[in-house]
Amino acid sequence: MDSDFAMRLLIDTLIAALKMSAPVLLSTLVVGLLISIVQVVTQVQEMTLTFVPKIIVVGVVCVAMGGWMLSVAVELAKRMFAAAAGM
Repeated sequence: MDSDFAMRLLIDTLIAALKMSAPVLLSTLVVGLLISIVQVVTQVQEMTLTFVPKIIVVGVVCVAMGGWMLSVAVELAKRMFAAAAGM
């Protein structure tokens, strides 16, 4: 294994991780921002008010996008095993 091959595997892994985590992180960011705006307007500073909706959104996004996230992980694994077999 040379350094170019190792760097390519690292790049592929980081891109796959970014693809899989982006929907969860972006949806949590949007919900957190909306809840923060509501808290500023109503002056209610309750910690569970931010935590519970984020957990619900993460669950919904994982259920909705889980199949796609799994397919990204499987494609990465296939490429890595194929590359390892070709060595």
